[in-house]
Amino acid sequence: MKKLLQLLEEDCAMSTAQLAALADMTEDDAAAAIKKLKDDGVLLGNKAIINWDNSDYEYVTALIEVNVTPQKSDGFDRIAERIYQYDEVESVYLMSGGFDFTVIISGRSLKEVALFVARKLSTIEGVTGTATHFILKKYKEKHLIFETQDQQQERFTFD
Repeated sequence: MKKLLQLLEEDCAMSTAQLAALADMTEDDAAAAIKKLKDDGVLLGNKAIINWDNSDYEYVTALIEVNVTPQKSDGFDRIAERIYQYDEVESVYLMSGGFDFTVIISGRSLKEVALFVARKLSTIEGVTGTATHFILKKYKEKHLIFETQDQQQERFTFD
């Protein structure tokens, strides 16, 4: 089962037949395992990773540190739920260290992201502070390197 999960994480576009062959399973067993993973809430969805820098679209991603005052009976969960309800929010993580949550959001411009933080995120009851960091360039995400093989070879070619 672990091998199947690793394969799905690596390339969710593989067919059931391909997954079965690589996981050393029958196609029926692979299909049943995938259904069970979905039913059990282990496999939550299939998502493509897009290099927006190579597209014709403007796209900005920001990592936001969020400090909060935990709610009396719900701790951090109620505030996290309020945050992740927004469409702009891609990810929310409870953190250890100097801040409570990491929130990853995307928008069409720096201004759009800044307005989201100012008008929506920072106004949530319990949020006591935010620090926004704009991602300038992605090098690797979910084990995928954003440079092409040619670009990598150019960097390591010595004349």
